[in-house]
Amino acid sequence: LSRYFVGVLDKDSGQMDVYNAEIFNMQPLLSDLIRMPVTSCPLADQCLLYGWVVPSEMFEVFLENVNVKQVVISSVFLRWKASSVQQPVLICFSLAQMDLCIEAFGTSKQKRALNSRRMNAVGNDTLNTAVTKAAANVIDAKGVTALIQDVAQDDVQNISIFLPPCNEDADKPENVYKFEDILSPAEYEALQVPAAVFVTITAEEIAKKTDDKSHCSFVLEELKFLPADEKSRDHKARCLWFLDTLIKFSYLKVIKKKHPMGPECPHIISRKLMKNFTSLTYNNGSVQNLVSASMKAKIAAYVIALALHINNFQTDLTILQNDLKLPESRMIDIAKAMRLKISKAKGLPGLESDQNHRLGTLSLPLPAQKASGSQRKRKKM
Repeated sequence: LSRYFVGVLDKDSGQMDVYNAEIFNMQPLLSDLIRMPVTSCPLADQCLLYGWVVPSEMFEVFLENVNVKQVVISSVFLRWKASSVQQPVLICFSLAQMDLCIEAFGTSKQKRALNSRRMNAVGNDTLNTAVTKAAANVIDAKGVTALIQDVAQDDVQNISIFLPPCNEDADKPENVYKFEDILSPAEYEALQVPAAVFVTITAEEIAKKTDDKSHCSFVLEELKFLPADEKSRDHKARCLWFLDTLIKFSYLKVIKKKHPMGPECPHIISRKLMKNFTSLTYNNGSVQNLVSASMKAKIAAYVIALALHINNFQTDLTILQNDLKLPESRMIDIAKAMRLKISKAKGLPGLESDQNHRLGTLSLPLPAQKASGSQRKRKKM
């Protein structure tokens, strides 16, 4: 068996005397007077202040008078002074009492957690007070109406950052979002080799690709209507190949490969995707390329612009939205930011034709920029 000793240090002589010691397991001894009657309950603040012992049959009455979130409850068996029978009771402490116990008797880990919680509480209170005061000062200075207008304008500007360059003074729809701003001449030239498979594609191959779902719905549908003219057919094939690559690229999250779209993707196109449609992030000690939510919005904007050039400046936004796996509201916000006119129409045969599809049309003059739907709702409130 283990032996225990107590050392007593004499401060004057600097010597310590050692004595044998015994370990006693102490039990609380409570008189029947402390027990609360089952038919009534003391005030909650008194109960929390003194750490009342609540009989188990009394607990439901106690809960009606005490906020449980502020109480620490421990179920134990106690032996009453006037009885030899153990009875179950619930001992309730307030969180403030528990903090005092941790402060006096807690482990180092518990004390660190307590200090951290107290500091966070003070920090949150200070921050909330500062933010509330700053917001009140801004509202007093500018007024609610002006602030709502500023927020709406900021919303438009934030989306515009991810849009292709827009020429508001264009005299023709094809000059609003210029093709050269979507694909440079060098990039367009590099697409000739990978897009050749689309130039010579047959109806049977399109049907097989549709069954395999190897390409997005928009591309598979447009492949059925490739022009007979060799030059126009080659141009549309290159546009469709790049659009399909953009949509597939939007499915990625963290880019880990050097050639994320495969070896058949030209180097200049891979570099364009990595440079223009990813954001840099620092994770686990290294810099990574990430296709963030904002980058997906940018990809959607360039996909819409390219689809407009393919389809004579009117395109089915619903099909593109499904291919990009975006919410309809997000797709509509991007289309409106691009100054498209939104209308409803039946979908193409075989592509959810029973549902209304959203068509986006680019026409002149361009409509005025408006805030997104969420901002308009905020203004009504």
